[in-house]
Amino acid sequence: MRLLFVCVGNSCRSQMAEGLAKAMGYEADSAGTHPASTIASHAVTILEGRGISAEGMQPKSVDSFSADDYDFVISMGCGVQCPAMRIDDDWGLEDPVGGPLSQYEATANEIQRRLNLL
Repeated sequence: MRLLFVCVGNSCRSQMAEGLAKAMGYEADSAGTHPASTIASHAVTILEGRGISAEGMQPKSVDSFSADDYDFVISMGCGVQCPAMRIDDDWGLEDPVGGPLSQYEATANEIQRRLNLL
C-alpha cells in the first residue's frame, strides 16, 4: 500500500508518519502545504530512538506529489486544504511543534496505533 501523509509544515507529524510507515513496510511519503526548512529535531530524535534513520528526510511541498500515485492520502489534522489533492482521511492529530519531547512521543505513539489499524 502506498501512503502519503500531508500537513502544513511537513516537519513533525507527517515526517514521523512517513518514517514509521516505511519501517512497517509501507511505501510512504510526506509533504506540506507550506514546508518548513528542516525537520523538527524532536521528530528526528523520536524516529532514531525507534531505530528509524531520518537521513535524507526533508520537508517537501505537496506540489511535488499527485494523490493518484497513492492508495491513501492522510491529513495529519492541521486543517490542510489541498484544492488539487484528494484527502482520504484526516487523523486529527495535535501538532507537537515547539512542544517537549514527551509530546512528540505521544504523537508518534498515536501515529503508530493508527498505522497498525490500516
